[in-house]
Amino acid sequence: MGNVRLHFSMSLDGFVADPHNGFGWLSRTTGRPELVNSYAERTGAILGGRKGWEEVPDPSAPYGGQFVGKLFILTHHPEDATPAEGVTFLTCDVAEAVRIGLEAADGKDLEVFSPTIGRQLIERGLVDEIALHIAPVLLGDGLRLYDNPGGAPIHLHRLDTDDLHSEVDVRYRPVRETVSP
Repeated sequence: MGNVRLHFSMSLDGFVADPHNGFGWLSRTTGRPELVNSYAERTGAILGGRKGWEEVPDPSAPYGGQFVGKLFILTHHPEDATPAEGVTFLTCDVAEAVRIGLEAADGKDLEVFSPTIGRQLIERGLVDEIALHIAPVLLGDGLRLYDNPGGAPIHLHRLDTDDLHSEVDVRYRPVRETVSP
């Protein structure tokens, strides 16, 4: 059975989408093709939310068109969703959506591309891994990776080191835009 993985590019201040659920801020970031290939090969199904689907209603968009698998969109109102070939709209509980997604992934991983669904899955103990790509930008506002005001902290173990509790070191310098007179 594959893993359930939350997978996001995220601004340094913790947002995965701008205030209008857009991703245009990612256009100035540089991807790593070998990393994209790796995730595309390991992923057998994707579970996304309605807001993300409405922003990018293209089943060929994940992993730059390299994704070959099933795409599921969890929504309360599938009747007015933008349909597309190869996309299945689900109206079930998130745990059932994960079961359906893992079965469709056929032993590969299920990627979750919705922070709202991700929060619910974390709270139910249904997430195996969180994969983040930190973009060199501060958005200041938008849709957070994990938003649970008043909730208890969720402690995580790093997967890429022997020190499971170590911080990640990231260093950036602000870009100073030059203004011509």
